[in-house]
Amino acid sequence: MTTHLLRDRDGALEHWTLNNPSRRNALDDETVTALIAACADAAADPGLRFVVLTGAGDAFCAGGHLGDFASLIGQPLKPGETDPLMGASQRFGDLLHALSRLPQLLIAAVDGPALAGGFGLVCCADVVIATPRASFGTPEVTLGIAPAQIAAFVWRRLGDAAARQCLLQARKFDAREAQRLGLVDEVADDLPAATRVLIDRLRLMAPDAVAATKRLLNDLATHATPDLRPQAALAFAASLRSPEAPEGLNAFAKKRKPRWAE
Repeated sequence: MTTHLLRDRDGALEHWTLNNPSRRNALDDETVTALIAACADAAADPGLRFVVLTGAGDAFCAGGHLGDFASLIGQPLKPGETDPLMGASQRFGDLLHALSRLPQLLIAAVDGPALAGGFGLVCCADVVIATPRASFGTPEVTLGIAPAQIAAFVWRRLGDAAARQCLLQARKFDAREAQRLGLVDEVADDLPAATRVLIDRLRLMAPDAVAATKRLLNDLATHATPDLRPQAALAFAASLRSPEAPEGLNAFAKKRKPRWAE
């Protein structure tokens, strides 16, 4: 079992902690593989409702770790050779897609820098909480590297104008600026306490309805000119016919919490 990703389960909540603080939780192959496996487990776990992704030490995630490929940087590809850099990049792209398609609510709890690939992880979250000392940036173009895999997720989270500021201008944002951009939802001094308050509020959200809504939002994000009327109608009808709708309506009428909030 990897030590670069710690997984801690508490009922319907699981904490995923990037755990390589000496490298500011940079995303090496071991960490990416462990995160993909965690996503697969979560996708098949109907009892899991919330995932909190955070980093150990004084950083959330400083981006990808290129140490394994240092000898390849700047070197031309030999004729007929399969490029291992492409495989590693594809693997990271697989992770971003897996995170963004989790049926659970994904919360990024950010303390310290979230840069490059770490910025991409944040953009996959449904809710982002950050401390005042958090910082966000995509410096790849200043290094002669295209932020290729994260580009679509940054664009989806922030929209075209802000994505261009981040990706093409390599701007760095503090937590308050990131909140104004829409990257961060809440800035809090006490990250664990703010996360607990958020989870308590999100328990009011019906898990199946959340999963269905996330599927619709993902479909919106993957089509240039989407027409989701059939899918939306199906999801709406299915939710009304599910056990959650009568329970939720009854709880509302009686001014009590629904069972999934208890």
